[in-house]
Amino acid sequence: MTPTAGVKSAHRAEVESGNRFEFGANWAKFLEVLNEDRIETAEASLKDKLGVDTLAGLRMLDAGSGSGLFSLAARRLGAKVYSFDYDPASVNCTRELRRRFFPDDPNWKVEAGSVLDSDYLGKLGTFDIVYSWGVLHHTGSMWQALGNVAPLVNANGKLFVAIYNDQGNRSRRWLATKKLYCKLPKPLKFPLAAAVCVQLWWRSWVKEAILLKPFHTWRVHKADRGMSPWRDLIDWVGGYPFEVAKPEAILDFYRERGFELAKMTTAGGSLGCNEFVFEKRV
Repeated sequence: MTPTAGVKSAHRAEVESGNRFEFGANWAKFLEVLNEDRIETAEASLKDKLGVDTLAGLRMLDAGSGSGLFSLAARRLGAKVYSFDYDPASVNCTRELRRRFFPDDPNWKVEAGSVLDSDYLGKLGTFDIVYSWGVLHHTGSMWQALGNVAPLVNANGKLFVAIYNDQGNRSRRWLATKKLYCKLPKPLKFPLAAAVCVQLWWRSWVKEAILLKPFHTWRVHKADRGMSPWRDLIDWVGGYPFEVAKPEAILDFYRERGFELAKMTTAGGSLGCNEFVFEKRV
């Protein structure tokens, strides 16, 4: 069995058992609404978080490439990009974006792989930037995954990760929701997602209707990362496996591995992701 076939087989078994959300299937639908504005927004996000104007001459690893949007953004900013994902549909999404924008490009490689497979990672070499936004907490072994990406960063290179904020009982309730979503038969998944959508958004919808700005926050939701609100919601409701961490736990973890914090954006006490950009010191 080839490594790619092994990843597909393992992934399918987890999905069929109700122990994994099909992230890639969700991202495939997101590509239907992907446009130039969203791509430019993703580029701006990368430049802002990494503190650069260009990635020319740098190598970036996108560990868990998802839709492929940020791999595309990095490639358009000049980086040589290596993308991989555990979800076969996500691999296909990333390959589709390469086909659309950089066909047959030798400086953008896309393949199936697992961030929990240390043998696979050991063959990749090291990179100037390792990017893994909102991925490692969905592996089922978050701390192992966080540790596995550390050796992939060059000396003085950057590691950009985003991890769900630990909110105690609130996080545990969301974990139960995600487990339920993945176990439900397909016809019942949409009603659950719709109920969560109303729960999260109804106050904003009412307020904005009064202000004659209907659905304003829905339209601009996640504008800094180029995402669409419904696809992001489905990812949030169904995104299992699911783990969380407090910011200080992530800071201590990487400090012990030779990293210094360059930039941090917290979720502000919400259930969203805390973002960390670390620099590796020797």
